[in-house]
Amino acid sequence: MMAALKRVLILWLPGLAILLAGLQRAFVTGQTDLWDWAWPALAVMAAMGLLLARQGWPLLAWTMGGVVSALLFCGFAAGRWPDPVATIGLILVALSAVFGAALVRDAFPHRAKRMAGGIALLALAALLAWRGPAQPIQPVADRPALAVITALPLFWDQQGRADAAIVTVLRTRFTLQPIDDARRLDPSRARLLLLAQPRAMTPEALVAVDRWVRGGGRAVVLADPLLRWPSDLPMGDRRRAPATSLLEPLLGHWGFAFDRIEDGERRWFLPDGALLTLSGAQMAGGGGLVQRKRIGRGEVVLLGDADLIDDRLWLADPARPLDPRVWSADTPARVVQWLGAAIPGHRRWMREGADVVAALRWAILAGLGWAVMGAGLSHRVRPGGGARTKKVYPEGEAPKSG
Repeated sequence: MMAALKRVLILWLPGLAILLAGLQRAFVTGQTDLWDWAWPALAVMAAMGLLLARQGWPLLAWTMGGVVSALLFCGFAAGRWPDPVATIGLILVALSAVFGAALVRDAFPHRAKRMAGGIALLALAALLAWRGPAQPIQPVADRPALAVITALPLFWDQQGRADAAIVTVLRTRFTLQPIDDARRLDPSRARLLLLAQPRAMTPEALVAVDRWVRGGGRAVVLADPLLRWPSDLPMGDRRRAPATSLLEPLLGHWGFAFDRIEDGERRWFLPDGALLTLSGAQMAGGGGLVQRKRIGRGEVVLLGDADLIDDRLWLADPARPLDPRVWSADTPARVVQWLGAAIPGHRRWMREGADVVAALRWAILAGLGWAVMGAGLSHRVRPGGGARTKKVYPEGEAPKSG
């Protein structure tokens, strides 16, 4: 009984360690990215390979319980199957690590070829864990001009000039042109506009924006009725962004209409699974979030929230805005898409809290069940891989002693 329990624990606890180690990062961002489990899987599986090298290849392969648990957790938590490339990558990392370490252990110290093969497999596992995940965003060569009209602190902070995180991402796809006066849109030759919670605009400026859009421009408008962007500036300071949108005359002229205001922060999933984090957003009629309209020869994309581009609502690590693996929402990629460009990659996100709890429960139970089956099989299999059999001697013949 104790031997059976020991076999179960040997197969289950390493897998549980892999699952919990990956969850530490996943819970920071909310992403169900299987690559978060790559380095834990490499470390634990390599250790298992060293410990169980003489126990046979079937048992080594069965130590994949942690990978199985991670796959199930990501699938249940996100409500969709994990990315196929990441799935294959994580399996390859685990297999390369466990068999590579086993070869090194089995070859030491006299079998040079096996040793080299084991080291090569371990190197492959490390390479996959390092280069497999999404890499930081790189600037593209062709970056069209993007005019930006805003009162938000996107290009400065209280210490001086400083790009906000969203601007850092936008600069990889566009040539940004901050504009104070909308009447400078035509001379700027920009055909793209980010109009994000601007200060009060004169009638002439509103007419200039309308004329620019009707002439073929594309505008993404963020009009927040309840701005909560943190600021240390006193109320009434002209450098502070307006607490409510001042674009109603222009939006009404274009035929846009809003409905209720969603109080507080809210995670909002778009139809394609992309995630935005909103704060005090005003919804469109019918409960939608994003409104689109053709205006003349141009196009307007309207959202009733400007807080969503605040990096506090989409970035887990402020020092790494170009690394999609530390995003906590798809906001930068979606803003770039609304402006007509693209950022590669598609992230999967944990859904509701109940889904995450259920996913964790099933992942742990599946890992335990996997370990129990593996322990039962290992009891019947010799270290060399063959089934255990009892030798039968002919009648009257006894085994030789010594």
